[in-house]
Amino acid sequence: MKLGLGKIRDVLTGSPEQENKAEAKDVEARKEEEEEIDSRDEDQEVINEKGQGEEGISMEKPESHIRTARRFQPKEGKTGLIFFPAFDWAISPTHPEREERLLYTRDQIFEEGLMDLPQIAEYKPRLADFKDIARVHFCVPDIKAQATVPHQISAGCSLVLADALMKGEVKNAFSLARPPGHHAMRVSHGNRGFCNINNEAILVEYLRKKYGIRKIAIVDTDVHHGDGTQEIFYHDPDVLFISFHQDGRTLFPGTGFMNELGGPKALARTINIPLPPATPDEGIHYILDNLVFPILEDFKPELILNSAGQDNHYTDPLANMRFSAQGYAKLNEKLAPDIAVLEGGYAIETALPYVNTGIILAMAGLDYSHVREPDYTPGMFVQAKRDRDVLDEIIRVQLENWKNRDFLVEETVAGLGDFYRRKKSIFYDTDMIQESQEESVRMCPDCLGYMTIDSQAQHGYSGEKVFCVSIPIYACEKCRKEAIEEYRNRTHDIKYDHVYLQDKKADVYKSYNPKTRQETVL
Repeated sequence: MKLGLGKIRDVLTGSPEQENKAEAKDVEARKEEEEEIDSRDEDQEVINEKGQGEEGISMEKPESHIRTARRFQPKEGKTGLIFFPAFDWAISPTHPEREERLLYTRDQIFEEGLMDLPQIAEYKPRLADFKDIARVHFCVPDIKAQATVPHQISAGCSLVLADALMKGEVKNAFSLARPPGHHAMRVSHGNRGFCNINNEAILVEYLRKKYGIRKIAIVDTDVHHGDGTQEIFYHDPDVLFISFHQDGRTLFPGTGFMNELGGPKALARTINIPLPPATPDEGIHYILDNLVFPILEDFKPELILNSAGQDNHYTDPLANMRFSAQGYAKLNEKLAPDIAVLEGGYAIETALPYVNTGIILAMAGLDYSHVREPDYTPGMFVQAKRDRDVLDEIIRVQLENWKNRDFLVEETVAGLGDFYRRKKSIFYDTDMIQESQEESVRMCPDCLGYMTIDSQAQHGYSGEKVFCVSIPIYACEKCRKEAIEEYRNRTHDIKYDHVYLQDKKADVYKSYNPKTRQETVL
């Protein structure tokens, strides 16, 4: 790809004539924005008289930190970037998840001079600590078995950018690192969906522990359902997880349907948007404007994170969608995530250099209109009417679920006893492991309650049986004591190969082997 350095330099630096035009354009834009705000205020008065908007969503004027297309976007500050291609890690030399995913992008961005722009700040990677990983995962048999050094660095990249964001060094940030992570669940027996550990979830828990951030929204734009991220935060009402993806009936991992709403105390904090195959830019932006943004405005997160998968692109070999580089850049401009973390995207030459360039320019507040695939023509993909009807139904159902979230929680919790239990069967497609789980969550009236997971994985003729205890960061002291007692009791049961304790409240993580009677503490 060659955008033309002259064009980019003109747009980014500008001649006096261009600066005057840009200034006049900014004045006009500010005028239009003020008129739009006045119009919204007038509409607000009418809505307040009626109590609610037409969709049933609370339409009180938000006082949140989120920056969508309908809100002022800051002009000051840099965009932080990290590149980590992971040269020494690949599932196989010819596997789609390999270092070339980022090498073409890196070459293009350096060739175009983006890294020399004053609006961009490049950061160097670091390793995530074992404790950072243990806040999220029960790695079987231990963290070293599941998280190689490249995995630690990939996860650590987002933590570096989180520090830069929270210190005010950057206004937003994009971690261009691999391996990806959004299919990795709380228990990790191996690699599934090319993922061993979940970079986004590790970032969330890091932000909570180090900076006290509580309400976070994750918008997953990967073409595959982010089932790992969903599972990790399924019982957490403070994390809003929104995933739009190709319908699970047509693509791995076969999940992400609208009835997957969250655990009893977090119902409708999981919003799945299964899109019909061949959905183009038009359809995805229709979903953004009419479903994702209203819910984000109502949730009022402190931070928005983007699981920035790029395999919705029309040339991606592993999926069947019709998104373009321009569509991705516009999505990023409108969503305005605080931190974006790269996930999938496997059209190494035909998509990733264009999509990543567009996203970087959009995050930096720069002109991305020249970023276009050589074979792309505006209007080449049109939303089918039958699919538009599907999108309208998704919007209707999920807005209704969101509107009734508190009622759904109250009604569901009232019908449960002391514990909520569910059984799950999980397939690790990369490592060919079949896992069976029984999950129990304490229905505590004072907190979210602790969780236990009884997990058994079978890999050929071998397998491991483990018991996991997880204490949330905001657990009450009664639940914490019960959970620790549960851990101690299970350490005497030799039917388990390992027993784990994840005490997020104390930031202490233990692993016990009942057969050798050895305990490891982080």
